[in-house]
Amino acid sequence: MQRLRLGTRGSKLAQWQANYVAQELERTAPDLNVELKIIKTKGDKILDVALSKIGDKGLFTREIENELLAGKIDIAVHSMKDLPTFLAPGLYLGGALKRENPKDVLISHKGYTLNNLPHCGLVGTSSLRRIAQLRRLRPDIQMVDLRGNVETRIKKMVEQDLDGIILAYAGVKRLGAVDQISEMISTDIILPAVGQGAIAIELREGDYATGQIISSVNDLHTGLETIAERSFMREMEGGCQVPIAALAQINGGLLSMEGMVASLDGRIILKDSLTGELNCAAEIGRELAQKLLARGAYNILAEIRQLGE
Repeated sequence: MQRLRLGTRGSKLAQWQANYVAQELERTAPDLNVELKIIKTKGDKILDVALSKIGDKGLFTREIENELLAGKIDIAVHSMKDLPTFLAPGLYLGGALKRENPKDVLISHKGYTLNNLPHCGLVGTSSLRRIAQLRRLRPDIQMVDLRGNVETRIKKMVEQDLDGIILAYAGVKRLGAVDQISEMISTDIILPAVGQGAIAIELREGDYATGQIISSVNDLHTGLETIAERSFMREMEGGCQVPIAALAQINGGLLSMEGMVASLDGRIILKDSLTGELNCAAEIGRELAQKLLARGAYNILAEIRQLGE
């Protein structure tokens, strides 16, 4: 029986995703045995500081990537939205499983929706992307920095008597907490993070045998959509520290994409869209980013990065 060593973070969601990948791989290759290796990342260890203040997206992937480069694991499984804009040299994105609904959701133990949240209500999130877009909709709302896994955030919402928290639907569904959702948030209100809802599989360059195994679970549409979104983010040179969002979707044989850049206070939100052929996914992402940069996104991002220096 062939053995495949899979590296993952230790949160319940990360392990759910890793087990799902393992099950899919073993289903398509019955002679395969996938072993999980739990690896703690810097982002898992620092839970009391906003992500935007402690580093880039490598916070949740770097230690796992180091294990992959050292040959201690054969594949790494991540939430696609946690992957850095540029992968470590020697690694590549080998596959993506079929994407879950990429929308954000509001969870409120008080039963609120975004429209009926009380004036100056308290909403928990640590995402600059969510904060900027929510401030545009409801500038009165007070944002409370909130980190941790899904269960921890729900617990903190109750303990701190917050009026609601915003999370990704995919994580909520995968952990069986859909019944706690107060509102599925339209992408017209909050555009999701790049890659949100997708599970990524990272490999070592040159490991063709493992790449062949991974190809059996790769979802073509998800792959093309996330290629476009990550191309957009790369052109923007974005990360956790800036309010950037993008969503690409395939309909009728074409790829349509919407992208957003916002000021931290949500007073300026630039959005645009682009549609093109499926084989131009990366180009669509780059061109959409260039359109927004030309409209003023460059100045917004430069100002935000200057504040962080």
